[in-house]
Amino acid sequence: MKDIYQRIDEILPKITEPAFRQNKGLGNEIGFYVFDYDPEYELLVRDRIEFIKEKAKGAYGLNIVEFDLYDMILEILESKGYLKKNLEMEEKKGSEYVLNATKKTLRLTLENDLVVQYISERLDDNDIVFLTGVGKAWPIIRSHTILNNLHRIVEKQPLVMFFPGTYDGGTLMLFNNLKDDNYYRAFPLVDKY
Repeated sequence: MKDIYQRIDEILPKITEPAFRQNKGLGNEIGFYVFDYDPEYELLVRDRIEFIKEKAKGAYGLNIVEFDLYDMILEILESKGYLKKNLEMEEKKGSEYVLNATKKTLRLTLENDLVVQYISERLDDNDIVFLTGVGKAWPIIRSHTILNNLHRIVEKQPLVMFFPGTYDGGTLMLFNNLKDDNYYRAFPLVDKY
């Protein structure tokens, strides 16, 4: 079995392959990939993502657009004037109430989903999408939900979700502990063996 360092080192060669960027060889499936890793390596993976983005741009002229789900939630709430209100509401009504209110505010899974809209407004056809912050955004945004919702806007761009947990090609297990719904459309980015 490959260790985390070996697997991370395979990301840049994989995303620089022309077939990866053109979504070829996927049987007409949209190019969604999952790079799963043990949650203990979260800080290492975050650091390496920055290196990969810089190297891809400088050496290969590739534009990687990173969307941190947690940071997006905060930015959207702030732009709507809800962030401070959410913090005050949590003190008065508790975390569960704020969780549900935040989901409604973001319009998750609806046609006018604010997270999907946020990503859509910041993409060009030649970008590579890195989706991060999955663990930080849970339980507001669940990984299978965001991937399903992004299918309608991310069609030309390959997408890599960095997932702190296990993905076996069918099931997402966040933090190696919380089973998410099945997700069959994504491919493992780098093999573990």
